[in-house]
Amino acid sequence: MSWFSYKAINPDGAVVRGVTEAEDLTAAFGEISAKGLSILDVRRATAAVGFLGRVFVKRTLKRKDVIEFAVNLSVMLKAGIPIVTAFEDLLYTIESRNLKGILADLKIKIESGTRLSDAIESRKEEFPLILVRLVRVGEETGRLDKSLAEVAGHLQKMEELTKSIKRALIYPAFAVVAALGSLIFWVAYVLPRLMDAMKGIGIKLPFLTRVIMHVSDFIGGYWYFILLIPAAVIAVGAIMKQNDNSRYYMDMLKMKLPVVKLVVYNKLLALFSEQMRILIMAGIPIDRSLGIVADVMGNEVFKVAALKAKESISEGNSIADSLKAQKEFPQLLIRMAGIGETSGSLETQFGFLSDYYLKKLDDISQKLGKMIEPIVIGVVGVFFAIIIIGLLGPIYDLISRFGKM
Repeated sequence: MSWFSYKAINPDGAVVRGVTEAEDLTAAFGEISAKGLSILDVRRATAAVGFLGRVFVKRTLKRKDVIEFAVNLSVMLKAGIPIVTAFEDLLYTIESRNLKGILADLKIKIESGTRLSDAIESRKEEFPLILVRLVRVGEETGRLDKSLAEVAGHLQKMEELTKSIKRALIYPAFAVVAALGSLIFWVAYVLPRLMDAMKGIGIKLPFLTRVIMHVSDFIGGYWYFILLIPAAVIAVGAIMKQNDNSRYYMDMLKMKLPVVKLVVYNKLLALFSEQMRILIMAGIPIDRSLGIVADVMGNEVFKVAALKAKESISEGNSIADSLKAQKEFPQLLIRMAGIGETSGSLETQFGFLSDYYLKKLDDISQKLGKMIEPIVIGVVGVFFAIIIIGLLGPIYDLISRFGKM
């Protein structure tokens, strides 16, 4: 896959520029045209543009677009519509320009004799890996329409869960922004004037007050560096994600941070259980299922744990013992997997676990605001307490001086 830069005219008549990733120049033309753009110029991007594209351009499709694609294709295949005809209909009905460009490329590949699974895998940067894997499984088992429907149902659960967490984070995010804004206003605007007034009347400033004054001067003089910090953090994070080792430690950190770990860990358990349920229901052996889940978890720590469990099962160990050897899996999951293995009801047990962790995660998301609020209040309270103490010291000296007059 290569990056191409283009100049085109959008439906409103405006000239737009952008970059797109494609296998070759012909595929790039197809993707850009499918977005409803009239091409003026397309050329292979420079190495620098390609690097920036890999780091900053989000190639993954929106989950709702993937759900729409999977549901519609499943319905049409179930009705007996040929796959090429189904893609032609999708290109007319899908609204997302980004998805249209990708579907146009997939249609060209399918018309040239490529299997749907291979075509989608060539665009695995944009599609969720669970879709890539289950499409291949659906082709192998002759139940492609059902596999697509199962993927759509799974992604819909994840979409509802994500929305629930975002709703729960609205208030804490507002509280954090408001508190930080107030703190920066105090430190950058109010404090310098108070400090100038105190120095003007000859008050000797204590050590803490001088520290606060220097911090205030720094923020006032270099405020633009503070604005660059979030951008720098995002850029460093994006670069670190390109390396497996750094990604592993970043994922581990997410699972250790207070409050954050409640959301991340339970979400991973829900995702693991739900995907295992889908794969086992599709008739895939447990060791192969673990290998597929390892690739689609999106967390390096769980990926390593799943691959080690897969290796242990391949060596002849039981599912429960293999999972128990990995500290990432809780006792409940190990126990239910053991029951499923003994009774031949693994699909049912993983379905129970999926519902259990999704319900637990939903409960956590509802309480998330209340959990974060005291932390925000505590942190902001400490900062304001330091500022107030720093101000009270000189004021106390001033009152003492007037008392001696």
